[in-house]
Amino acid sequence: MSTPYPFTAVVGMDDLRLGLLLNAVSPAVGGVLVRGEKGTAKSTAVRALSALLPGVPVVSGCRFSCDPGAPDPACPDGPHEATDGVSRDARMVELPVGASEDRLVGALDIERALADGVKAFEPGLLADAHRGILYVDEVNLLHDHLVDLLLDAAAMGASYVEREGVSVRHAARFLLVGTMNPEEGELRPQLLDRFGLTVEVAASRDPDQRVEVVRRRLAYDDDPAGFAARWADEESELRARIVAARALLPSVRLGDPALRQIAATCAAFEVDGMRADIVMARTATALAAWAGRPDVTADDVRQAALLALPHRRRRNPFDAPGLDEDKLDDTLRESAGDGDGHDGGDDDPGPDGPDGGGGGGLPPQRDGDGGPGDTPQQQEPAADGSDTPAQQQPGESAPAAPGGGGEQAAAKAAEPFRTRMLSVPGLGDGAAGRRSRARTEHGRTTGSRRPQGALTKLHLAATVQAAAPHQRARGRSGRGLVVRRDDLRQATREGREGNLVLFVVDASGSMAARQRMSAVKGAVLSLLLDAYQRRDKVGLVTFRGKDAEIALPPTSSVDAAAARLDTLPTGGRTPVAAGLLKAREVLRVERMRDPSRRPLLVVVTDGRATGGPDPVALAARAARLHEAEGVASVVVDCETGPVRLGLAGELAQQLGGTAVTLDELRAESIAGLVKDVQSTSSRRAA
Repeated sequence: MSTPYPFTAVVGMDDLRLGLLLNAVSPAVGGVLVRGEKGTAKSTAVRALSALLPGVPVVSGCRFSCDPGAPDPACPDGPHEATDGVSRDARMVELPVGASEDRLVGALDIERALADGVKAFEPGLLADAHRGILYVDEVNLLHDHLVDLLLDAAAMGASYVEREGVSVRHAARFLLVGTMNPEEGELRPQLLDRFGLTVEVAASRDPDQRVEVVRRRLAYDDDPAGFAARWADEESELRARIVAARALLPSVRLGDPALRQIAATCAAFEVDGMRADIVMARTATALAAWAGRPDVTADDVRQAALLALPHRRRRNPFDAPGLDEDKLDDTLRESAGDGDGHDGGDDDPGPDGPDGGGGGGLPPQRDGDGGPGDTPQQQEPAADGSDTPAQQQPGESAPAAPGGGGEQAAAKAAEPFRTRMLSVPGLGDGAAGRRSRARTEHGRTTGSRRPQGALTKLHLAATVQAAAPHQRARGRSGRGLVVRRDDLRQATREGREGNLVLFVVDASGSMAARQRMSAVKGAVLSLLLDAYQRRDKVGLVTFRGKDAEIALPPTSSVDAAAARLDTLPTGGRTPVAAGLLKAREVLRVERMRDPSRRPLLVVVTDGRATGGPDPVALAARAARLHEAEGVASVVVDCETGPVRLGLAGELAQQLGGTAVTLDELRAESIAGLVKDVQSTSSRRAA
């Protein structure tokens, strides 16, 4: 077994270390989400945490880690007799992004269940993680069906496995720790809220600290065991401090003044639900225990807010996580300032006493690495697309004359709206999502087939139908059905897949009228929001002047696409053909990388091709290449005014797709956009 990197040897990263340690002191805090750029020791710190956790007493031989003091009466390995049990190290179980459902929750042997009536169950990762840590690296890339299973287990503290009427339940209470790089896409709001705390990490810009990081990493790589031995004393001290804080935790007092500050803070930042209040209370209590104090102070409440609220105040995927610390300080002062306050909360402090006592909520760390001070650093990424385009300062210059070569400052986007459903016709086999019809592991059952490899979803009726004619030949002599492996049938299911939505946006001079470009950006932003909700990959190609460029290669990060859209300048001629050919090249490369993900081409233009010899004919030829390759396409017609040339509609016909106006793109429109796309494709197939 490899020697883990010592937790106390991590340089800086005070917020990250504190968030992990608070969960070690009080697992009820609810886990931690670590957000940050690649190469910032996120995974290293999480893996090092398990070595600091106290040992776990378990029932000997129980695969589900039952506590000998209070064994689970429904344990599949039970019932357990009273025993002293044995102690083992706390586990850190890693959930791979590409894991199967059976690997996560466990697998039932359906053949034995049908033939012998035996519940043969192989525990999964949730059972392994019970009373330990469940770690998900790149948690934002986790498949939706695994996210749903995680949410269920986290909410109920138990895992249920059901296969065609055969059911197994076992306890699954774990500390959920996830790491993610926001550039690769955001996390589903439901899972985001399940993490108690969130911390932002970024590489230090201090040369001395960077030198120390490299020095320690090289020393560890050269001699892991020797490096760990040099940090053994610090590790032992930190482990003892965790044990002491756990012992103190039940006696820490959370008084009414602190509770009122917590409630006022959550209300001031308009977080949804009550989970934030509960997590803040638990975090503030853990902070006091970690600092060795019997009472929660105002500093503890402030620190708890900085850890528990940033990810809960997002209203859409383009909002940056974080808190306005000035607003936070004002709220805390107002809720704790007046003894004659409006709520009467400070009239009787009771045994809890007033807030006071030094130390605050963030005690000094033991490693002495010269990291940042006691105040967490809120990272505001410079260009991650998290600020909504409405915050962009628009340029004031007048638009250039149509066809001119002048570049205009970026216009701000109009307010986004809910769009109509766009989907790719036919039945795909892509990754699970929420857009187009596809054969999936989840969804409604549409038929059966012989299993290819391990059986995952049994089609019971088809299995019985296959086994029934052979019962006499197999010597059936009772009520049970004699089932052989050849009888088993896999259920085929139809659900939804995520697609590659490639935007091809006209940024030429003909689009440069400020109101028009603002409306166009608002429409594309709305489609990006829709792509985020439907778990699509997105890409962005723009064309203007003499050529087209890939503004954003296909990615799962829709907020990155929004950032590129936000700063998109306009001006020059309209090389429609160049934009379509560049899009064709992007789709060709993506088809080789991910052949099962079907593309949806969204062309945003008024269709007025200009520049070069015969630009209209060139655009038509480029469009027919996409039609010949069967690419589903939609042209968003940006033409406005009383006189319309209808060029975008002609381009849509050449693409074999459909054209919609900006007004028809809205969900409130009476236009049936999905039917239009599908009927157009059906006519093309005919």
